[in-house]
Amino acid sequence: MLVGSLRLASVWFGFFKMWALRVAVFSQTEMTDVHGRTFGVWTLLTCTLCFLCALNLENRPLYLATFLSFIYALSHFLTEYLIYQTMAATNLSTVGFFAGMSIVWMLLQWNSHGDQSGCHAVKQS
Repeated sequence: MLVGSLRLASVWFGFFKMWALRVAVFSQTEMTDVHGRTFGVWTLLTCTLCFLCALNLENRPLYLATFLSFIYALSHFLTEYLIYQTMAATNLSTVGFFAGMSIVWMLLQWNSHGDQSGCHAVKQS
């Protein structure tokens, strides 16, 4: 829920304060308004995944989709920093910290949620 809430700030910046998004994330490049809004929509989708996963931890496919969204986000930001050079190292460290810690936490909690009894519901006749 915390990470989802923090992502909401990026959604706001993408739609309404694009200059702040550029300063906070993509400080090494020019961004158009459409880039900001696209980033806002993408972040809104990942924010939605965070909230849905937090409220449905037993849902393995949703947990996996949320986990993969952090992998994709970290890969995206690493690519932007290493290949395209649109981010400063300090900006990468901030987003990398949240994505990296979320990945590690989700891996550590991988088997902690779901059907705790080890049994599956039996269909009654």
